Amino acid sequence: MSNNSAKRFAPKVNIKVGDKVVVIAGSSKGSEGTVKKILIEKNRAILDNVNFVKKHTKPTNDNPGGINEIEAPIHISNLMHVDPKTGKPTRVGKKLVDGKKVRYSKKSDQIIK
Repeated sequence: MSNNSAKRFAPKVNIKVGDKVVVIAGSSKGSEGTVKKILIEKNRAILDNVNFVKKHTKPTNDNPGGINEIEAPIHISNLMHVDPKTGKPTRVGKKLVDGKKVRYSKKSDQIIK
């Protein structure tokens, strides 16, 4: 039989912490943000001020409880890099520049930092 925890195809993660991305699908479609954290094992990313969900917390001695809004992770397939020149979504390529592998925008051929 097969192991359910192992994925058959793992998507490429072209996104790094600090990258500026735009959401291309889902309830937060069209919103831009910077990547705060990447969850590699789940292929998801958490963005700044994007995709808020309400989380109900039970009161404890330290926490008064209530309904809090937190940022939920978004699947990396629903994110695209923002082109540094035009500000529109773009695909990402890799090339060698001075012996170093760098990421670049396929729309404007600009290097993504």
